[in-house]
Amino acid sequence: MRLLVIEDNPDILANIIDGLAQAGHIVDCARNGPGGLHLALTGHYDLIVLDVMLPGMDGFQVCRGLRDGGNPTPVIMLTARDTLDDRVQGLRTGADDYLVKPFALAELEARIEAVLRRTLGARRRLQVADLTLDLDTWRVTRGGQTIRLNPACLKLLETLMRKSPAVVRRETLETLLWGDNPPASDSLRSHMHLLRQAVDKPFPRPLLHTLHGIGYRLGEDDHGG
Repeated sequence: MRLLVIEDNPDILANIIDGLAQAGHIVDCARNGPGGLHLALTGHYDLIVLDVMLPGMDGFQVCRGLRDGGNPTPVIMLTARDTLDDRVQGLRTGADDYLVKPFALAELEARIEAVLRRTLGARRRLQVADLTLDLDTWRVTRGGQTIRLNPACLKLLETLMRKSPAVVRRETLETLLWGDNPPASDSLRSHMHLLRQAVDKPFPRPLLHTLHGIGYRLGEDDHGG
């Protein structure tokens, strides 16, 4: 699993990263709220470990920003404050679980496994209208017809389906494919053209819509022109 850890304490962060990496996970990290929110919104993670007390933006604000942006990634919040109000606030902002410091790495790993068991089952198949993506086999179908896509188009489609019906900005999609070094040419438009040819052209109703100068959205109707 690919995990994101947002924690400003360098010792705690190092221990979490080491423990999760030894358990076989791929781990990215951020040490402040705004940086963590940016990574969470632009990357693809199976779960986020999120500290409450962060510089720039606290964990509650980060979690609320994720959910307001339509991001369903599971969140386990970490805090040194073991009060009912704090736990309730964390859950109400969209967290899936709550772990009080100090904690054993074994407990964090167990909670990660439990949250993923609860959430991944519902996310193994994405569907928008009659378009489906099986996340176990990566088989794409529309109206029962199999659609073949290259790896880049599969990444784009997964992101658009997870965010549907929200708009995904061009910058987000470029970061998804090329990280911080997108090509100078308009390669994203070429990939989106291939994706549209595959998922829309053979069918009567378009699902992939362009919002010029902003980004793209996947849905049954076009709200953006």
